[in-house]
Amino acid sequence: MFQSRKVLFGGLWLGFLLYAVFFAPPDAPDTLTLIQHLSAGEWEGLNPLIIALFNLMGIWPLVYCAVLFADGRGQRVPAWPFAVGTFAFGAFLLLPYLALRQPNPTLKGPKTIVLRLWDSRWLALSFLLGTIVLMGYGLGLGISGGWWSDFVHQWQTSRFIHVMSLDFCLLTLLFPVLIEDDLLRRGVKRRDPWWGLCLLPLVGACLYLVFRPNLPEPQ
Repeated sequence: MFQSRKVLFGGLWLGFLLYAVFFAPPDAPDTLTLIQHLSAGEWEGLNPLIIALFNLMGIWPLVYCAVLFADGRGQRVPAWPFAVGTFAFGAFLLLPYLALRQPNPTLKGPKTIVLRLWDSRWLALSFLLGTIVLMGYGLGLGISGGWWSDFVHQWQTSRFIHVMSLDFCLLTLLFPVLIEDDLLRRGVKRRDPWWGLCLLPLVGACLYLVFRPNLPEPQ
Protein backbone atom coordinates (compact mmCIF):
# COMPACT_ATOMS: atom_id res chain seq x y z
CA MET A 1 0.00 0.00 0.00
CA PHE A 2 2.79 2.40 0.94
CA GLN A 3 4.66 1.67 -2.30
CA SER A 4 1.55 2.24 -4.42
CA ARG A 5 0.93 5.61 -2.73
CA LYS A 6 4.56 6.51 -3.26
CA VAL A 7 4.29 5.75 -6.98
CA LEU A 8 0.96 7.60 -7.26
CA PHE A 9 2.11 10.84 -5.65
CA GLY A 10 5.56 10.65 -7.22
CA GLY A 11 3.99 10.22 -10.63
CA LEU A 12 1.53 13.04 -10.00
CA TRP A 13 4.40 15.32 -8.96
CA LEU A 14 6.41 14.47 -12.08
CA GLY A 15 3.38 14.91 -14.33
CA PHE A 16 2.49 18.29 -12.84
CA LEU A 17 6.09 19.46 -13.10
CA LEU A 18 6.42 18.39 -16.74
CA TYR A 19 3.08 19.98 -17.60
CA ALA A 20 4.03 23.28 -15.94
CA VAL A 21 7.38 23.41 -17.75
CA PHE A 22 6.52 22.08 -21.21
CA PHE A 23 2.76 22.30 -21.79
CA ALA A 24 1.46 25.31 -19.86
CA PRO A 25 1.20 28.61 -21.75
CA PRO A 26 4.43 30.61 -22.01
CA ASP A 27 5.34 33.25 -19.47
CA ALA A 28 3.63 36.59 -20.09
CA PRO A 29 6.05 39.53 -20.50
CA ASP A 30 4.59 41.36 -17.50
CA THR A 31 4.53 38.40 -15.11
CA LEU A 32 7.27 39.69 -12.80
CA THR A 33 5.64 43.12 -12.64
CA LEU A 34 2.27 41.51 -11.88
CA ILE A 35 3.77 39.46 -9.04
CA GLN A 36 5.43 42.57 -7.60
CA HIS A 37 2.15 44.51 -7.65
CA LEU A 38 0.22 41.62 -6.11
CA SER A 39 2.81 41.14 -3.36
CA ALA A 40 2.99 44.87 -2.55
CA GLY A 41 -0.80 45.32 -2.43
CA GLU A 42 -0.76 47.63 -5.45
CA TRP A 43 -4.00 46.30 -6.84
CA GLU A 44 -5.47 49.23 -8.72
CA GLY A 45 -6.47 48.15 -12.21
CA LEU A 46 -5.74 44.46 -11.55
CA ASN A 47 -8.26 41.69 -12.09
CA PRO A 48 -9.92 41.03 -8.68
CA LEU A 49 -10.18 37.33 -9.47
CA ILE A 50 -6.39 37.16 -9.80
CA ILE A 51 -5.92 39.24 -6.65
CA ALA A 52 -8.16 36.86 -4.71
CA LEU A 53 -6.53 33.73 -6.14
CA PHE A 54 -3.02 35.00 -5.37
CA ASN A 55 -3.93 35.72 -1.75
CA LEU A 56 -5.88 32.49 -1.31
CA MET A 57 -2.72 30.67 -2.34
CA GLY A 58 -1.17 32.26 0.73
CA ILE A 59 -3.86 30.78 2.98
CA TRP A 60 -3.53 27.22 1.63
CA PRO A 61 -0.02 26.69 3.09
CA LEU A 62 -1.26 27.87 6.50
CA VAL A 63 -4.09 25.34 6.36
CA TYR A 64 -1.66 22.57 5.46
CA CYS A 65 0.70 23.58 8.26
CA ALA A 66 -2.17 23.00 10.71
CA VAL A 67 -2.10 19.32 9.69
CA LEU A 68 1.49 18.70 8.61
CA PHE A 69 3.27 19.69 11.83
CA ALA A 70 1.45 16.95 13.74
CA ASP A 71 1.66 14.51 10.83
CA GLY A 72 5.41 14.99 10.59
CA ARG A 73 6.02 13.67 14.10
CA GLY A 74 7.74 10.30 13.78
CA GLN A 75 8.15 10.45 10.01
CA ARG A 76 11.49 9.54 8.46
CA VAL A 77 11.33 12.79 6.52
CA PRO A 78 10.52 15.94 8.54
CA ALA A 79 7.37 17.69 7.40
CA TRP A 80 8.28 21.28 8.22
CA PRO A 81 10.55 21.97 5.19
CA PHE A 82 7.77 20.82 2.88
CA ALA A 83 5.14 22.77 4.83
CA VAL A 84 7.21 25.95 4.64
CA GLY A 85 8.04 25.28 1.00
CA THR A 86 4.36 25.26 0.02
CA PHE A 87 4.28 29.03 0.60
CA ALA A 88 6.48 29.46 -2.46
CA PHE A 89 5.92 26.29 -4.48
CA GLY A 90 2.49 24.95 -3.48
CA ALA A 91 1.80 21.38 -4.55
CA PHE A 92 5.26 21.12 -6.12
CA LEU A 93 6.64 20.79 -2.57
CA LEU A 94 3.65 19.05 -1.01
CA LEU A 95 3.56 16.09 -3.40
CA PRO A 96 7.09 14.86 -2.55
CA TYR A 97 6.13 14.79 1.12
CA LEU A 98 2.98 12.81 0.38
CA ALA A 99 5.09 10.36 -1.62
CA LEU A 100 7.63 9.93 1.18
CA ARG A 101 5.44 9.99 4.29
CA GLN A 102 4.17 6.86 6.02
CA PRO A 103 0.83 6.33 7.78
CA ASN A 104 0.92 8.12 11.12
CA PRO A 105 -2.33 7.65 13.07
CA THR A 106 -0.95 8.51 16.53
CA LEU A 107 0.58 11.67 17.93
CA LYS A 108 4.19 11.00 18.81
CA GLY A 109 5.87 13.10 21.47
CA PRO A 110 4.58 15.98 23.60
CA LYS A 111 1.93 18.48 22.56
CA THR A 112 4.26 21.46 22.22
CA ILE A 113 3.42 25.16 22.05
CA VAL A 114 3.83 25.00 18.27
CA LEU A 115 1.30 22.16 17.98
CA ARG A 116 -1.10 23.95 20.32
CA LEU A 117 -0.89 27.05 18.15
CA TRP A 118 -1.63 25.19 14.92
CA ASP A 119 -4.39 23.24 16.69
CA SER A 120 -6.13 26.46 17.76
CA ARG A 121 -9.72 26.98 16.61
CA TRP A 122 -9.18 30.75 16.72
CA LEU A 123 -6.39 30.39 14.19
CA ALA A 124 -8.60 28.18 12.02
CA LEU A 125 -11.40 30.76 12.25
CA SER A 126 -9.02 33.46 11.02
CA PHE A 127 -8.19 31.27 8.01
CA LEU A 128 -11.89 30.76 7.34
CA LEU A 129 -12.69 34.47 7.65
CA GLY A 130 -9.83 35.44 5.35
CA THR A 131 -10.95 32.86 2.79
CA ILE A 132 -14.57 34.05 2.82
CA VAL A 133 -13.54 37.71 2.49
CA LEU A 134 -11.15 37.01 -0.39
CA MET A 135 -13.60 34.77 -2.24
CA GLY A 136 -16.37 37.32 -1.76
CA TYR A 137 -14.11 40.09 -3.03
CA GLY A 138 -12.91 38.15 -6.07
CA LEU A 139 -16.21 36.61 -7.10
CA GLY A 140 -18.27 39.71 -6.29
CA LEU A 141 -16.15 42.16 -8.26
CA GLY A 142 -15.35 39.53 -10.87
CA ILE A 143 -19.03 39.13 -11.70
CA SER A 144 -20.12 42.75 -11.33
CA GLY A 145 -17.10 44.15 -13.15
CA GLY A 146 -17.10 41.65 -16.00
CA TRP A 147 -13.59 40.36 -15.22
CA TRP A 148 -14.28 36.72 -16.04
CA SER A 149 -13.36 36.97 -19.73
CA ASP A 150 -10.07 38.66 -18.78
CA PHE A 151 -9.32 35.89 -16.30
CA VAL A 152 -10.00 33.21 -18.92
CA HIS A 153 -7.75 35.03 -21.37
CA GLN A 154 -4.94 35.27 -18.83
CA TRP A 155 -5.40 31.61 -17.88
CA GLN A 156 -4.91 30.72 -21.54
CA THR A 157 -1.93 33.01 -22.15
CA SER A 158 0.01 33.32 -18.86
CA ARG A 159 1.99 30.44 -17.32
CA PHE A 160 1.83 32.14 -13.90
CA ILE A 161 -1.97 32.40 -13.84
CA HIS A 162 -2.44 29.00 -15.48
CA VAL A 163 -0.20 27.04 -13.11
CA MET A 164 -1.37 28.95 -10.02
CA SER A 165 -4.99 28.05 -10.85
CA LEU A 166 -4.12 24.38 -11.31
CA ASP A 167 -2.07 24.47 -8.12
CA PHE A 168 -5.09 25.74 -6.19
CA CYS A 169 -7.23 22.89 -7.57
CA LEU A 170 -4.56 20.31 -6.79
CA LEU A 171 -4.16 21.54 -3.21
CA THR A 172 -7.94 21.14 -2.83
CA LEU A 173 -7.88 17.55 -4.10
CA LEU A 174 -4.85 16.56 -2.00
CA PHE A 175 -6.03 17.86 1.37
CA PRO A 176 -8.34 14.87 2.12
CA VAL A 177 -5.30 12.56 1.80
CA LEU A 178 -4.03 13.84 5.14
CA ILE A 179 -7.24 13.95 7.15
CA GLU A 180 -7.60 10.19 7.72
CA ASP A 181 -4.52 10.05 9.96
CA ASP A 182 -5.28 13.49 11.37
CA LEU A 183 -8.69 12.30 12.56
CA LEU A 184 -7.25 9.06 13.94
CA ARG A 185 -4.78 11.10 15.99
CA ARG A 186 -7.80 12.90 17.42
CA GLY A 187 -9.72 9.73 18.24
CA VAL A 188 -12.34 10.06 15.46
CA LYS A 189 -13.29 6.69 14.05
CA ARG A 190 -16.03 7.72 11.62
CA ARG A 191 -14.25 9.73 8.98
CA ASP A 192 -16.62 9.58 6.00
CA PRO A 193 -18.58 12.81 6.77
CA TRP A 194 -15.37 14.84 6.72
CA TRP A 195 -14.30 13.83 3.22
CA GLY A 196 -17.02 15.68 1.31
CA LEU A 197 -16.53 18.78 3.45
CA CYS A 198 -12.83 18.93 2.64
CA LEU A 199 -13.46 18.86 -1.10
CA LEU A 200 -15.07 22.31 -0.95
CA PRO A 201 -12.30 24.54 -2.33
CA LEU A 202 -10.37 25.87 0.68
CA VAL A 203 -13.55 26.79 2.60
CA GLY A 204 -14.09 23.10 3.38
CA ALA A 205 -10.52 22.66 4.60
CA CYS A 206 -10.89 25.71 6.86
CA LEU A 207 -14.19 24.37 8.22
CA TYR A 208 -12.47 21.07 8.90
CA LEU A 209 -9.83 22.83 10.99
CA VAL A 210 -12.53 24.70 12.89
CA PHE A 211 -14.67 21.67 13.77
CA ARG A 212 -12.14 18.84 14.15
CA PRO A 213 -11.54 17.67 17.74
CA ASN A 214 -8.43 18.94 19.47
CA LEU A 215 -5.32 16.78 19.66
CA PRO A 216 -5.34 14.72 22.86
CA GLU A 217 -3.23 15.77 25.81
CA PRO A 218 -0.24 13.51 26.49
CA GLN A 219 -0.81 10.86 29.13
